[in-house]
Amino acid sequence: MNFLFVADPLDLFKTYKDTTFSMMREAQRRGHRIAACLPQDLGWRSGGVVEAEVLRITLTGDADDWYTVDLRERVALKDFDAVLMRKDPPFDAEYIYATHLLEQAEREGAHVVNKPRALRDHPEKLAIMEFPEFTAPTLVTRSDAAVRAFHAEHGDIILKPLDGMGGMGIFRVKQDALNLGSIIETLNKGGAETIMVQRFVPEISQGDKRVLVIAGQPVPYCLARIPQGTEVRGNLAAGGKGVAQPLSADDRRIAEAIGPKLFARGLLLIGLDVIGGSLTEINVTSPTCFQEIHDQTGCDVPALFVDALEAQVKAPI
Repeated sequence: MNFLFVADPLDLFKTYKDTTFSMMREAQRRGHRIAACLPQDLGWRSGGVVEAEVLRITLTGDADDWYTVDLRERVALKDFDAVLMRKDPPFDAEYIYATHLLEQAEREGAHVVNKPRALRDHPEKLAIMEFPEFTAPTLVTRSDAAVRAFHAEHGDIILKPLDGMGGMGIFRVKQDALNLGSIIETLNKGGAETIMVQRFVPEISQGDKRVLVIAGQPVPYCLARIPQGTEVRGNLAAGGKGVAQPLSADDRRIAEAIGPKLFARGLLLIGLDVIGGSLTEINVTSPTCFQEIHDQTGCDVPALFVDALEAQVKAPI
């Protein structure tokens, strides 16, 4: 098969842990052809189809010079067997424009994973609103007064922007409300931007678990990202320690309830963030942790994903 990865710049990949790299490596191991491009390489012109300036690449197996460029060419997206949208957040206007181009490519016959409309319909922080039975108390608002009232009710809260990733912009405010006003102003830009506030879940000390769901089915192991030192964030990008472990009963219950619903909407791969039995985010843009789980448990997550991708290409939902 012939796969195109729409991703961040290849030279910025940290191949020892990058999930997109692990997908590429498994695909190439099976004999599939690999190409890559940036979202800004996508384009459309009336009378034509959505095309991209792509790099045809071969993975070398070297840790540093990990790929070679075989060819640079302009190709219609419909000519690939699958187009994988793996661009990291922010989920900003440019990301949304890219999904519109990818959706046009779908109308022309391209097979895009995850589906562009589903990416737009499930922003990673807000998608949990559909499943309140699994979440800790949560508030989505621009209002300074609403945040203060939520803090007065719950005492210990987490505040975060809606478009961040890797723990960026996350704050904890305890009972003393120290710096609450300044934090609200920083995040909501004086009421111009919507933010999310959640009751602090103390089980974060045991890890912010990334539960992967492929084709509606949970991967049997998750990665618990455990905060280190005085840090409240478990995200690996914020210094958290990743510990792979079997799914708990709560992890599986949440994944089995949500996974099939989102798979039916065109989300082949999602990553659920679970803290102490509470769902905090649903990651759909570029879920990670394939390599960490594989390295620690032997569960070959990249192979599970490519199995599902191949099956979907042969018989798309």
